[in-house]
Amino acid sequence: QVHLVESGGGLVQDGGSLRLSCAPSGSIETIYSMAWYRQAAGNQREIVALLSGNGRTQYIDSVKGRFTISGDNAKATVYLQMNDLKSEDTAVYYCAADPNSRSGDWVLQPISYEYWGQGTQVTVSS
Repeated sequence: QVHLVESGGGLVQDGGSLRLSCAPSGSIETIYSMAWYRQAAGNQREIVALLSGNGRTQYIDSVKGRFTISGDNAKATVYLQMNDLKSEDTAVYYCAADPNSRSGDWVLQPISYEYWGQGTQVTVSS
């Protein structure tokens, strides 16, 4: 079964940067939207950034101006450039992809995406 594979996580100091990458493990159907979620210890999984099929990008308020999502939905590849990282960004980051156009609607998040990655740990030390 095809799934997504993330890479690029690690340990970084407060104010540092990381770039996460996500790509499918094999051939995948046409994707409409891709997103990055994160889950900190003891917290629920939350959406961080969304790249819709129409090219629109959206972010949660806490990362606006610091994080940038980019990618090619047709290839089911997505990136997350994270700058000026803070300790509160520490979490396991997951990429997600879905072929349904409703997945590109920010107000409907979180939704049950068709494809998920296994997660990559991001730890920011103060």
